[in-house]
Amino acid sequence: MAVPLTRPVLGIVCASARNVSHSLLLPASYRCFSVLNRPPPNYDGHIPLTRLERLGLAIGSGLGSFLNPRRGDLIAAFGEATAQPFFINALRNRMLSHPTGRRILRDRPRLTSTSLDIPRLRSLPPNTLGFAYASWLDREGVSPDTRAHVRYIDDEECAYVMQRYRECHDFYHALVGLPVFREGEVALKAFEFANMGLPMTGLAVFSALTLKKAEWRRFWEIYGPWAVRNGVKSDDVINVYWEEELETDVDELRMRLGIEKPPDLRSIRKMEREARKREKGAKERAAAGAM
Repeated sequence: MAVPLTRPVLGIVCASARNVSHSLLLPASYRCFSVLNRPPPNYDGHIPLTRLERLGLAIGSGLGSFLNPRRGDLIAAFGEATAQPFFINALRNRMLSHPTGRRILRDRPRLTSTSLDIPRLRSLPPNTLGFAYASWLDREGVSPDTRAHVRYIDDEECAYVMQRYRECHDFYHALVGLPVFREGEVALKAFEFANMGLPMTGLAVFSALTLKKAEWRRFWEIYGPWAVRNGVKSDDVINVYWEEELETDVDELRMRLGIEKPPDLRSIRKMEREARKREKGAKERAAAGAM
């Protein structure tokens, strides 16, 4: 197949992406183009960005998500802007080097409320992963259908890897039992960063600096060390075919992956609240008795 000649656009030499073997061109993230000569999308919903646009997206979404960790759209944009070319390619290569990861890339399953049949999962035995996942969704009031679609990663297969990571995130929550409020999310993101190395998960760890004093102490003493220790030593969680593990005993799955279950964060917070109430009540009674 003949390779089209490159041509200068606004002083930048750009490679045409049309009708060219993928192996003959550098990845799209390395190719130069201008806003006046934007290449066609590589998949449905794809938005090619110039390097300057990608930098601006990374800085803006990074600052925004750090100041407001509840902005899932900004976190998603930051994740895509910073993942390529190195980090998402490395994660894809780790999937390609694993037999289950290769099957996932070949099958390209999607995790939605329809594909998972959530009502059926609620009927599974309580010790199964599927039941733990459905119970976690119900308890936290979340849905697998709310994950944003990938738009800014150029390589189509790498875009699927990022989408798979997003859709698997709730399974990580269910597997270790961490809740969705900020303290639990920071702990889980620290685990993901140690396990997968995506920059976006690392930024989330820095948001631990915004935690309240008691939350920061718990993260520093309990959940941070747990995240690093388990993220480094456990198997790559991106290579778990969750759809095939729904009837697996959740304790057995954690053991197989090499993951320790962290202390129950909700129980710790509840005990601390009750202790503060008792302390406050004792002070009030002492003050009343002194009058």
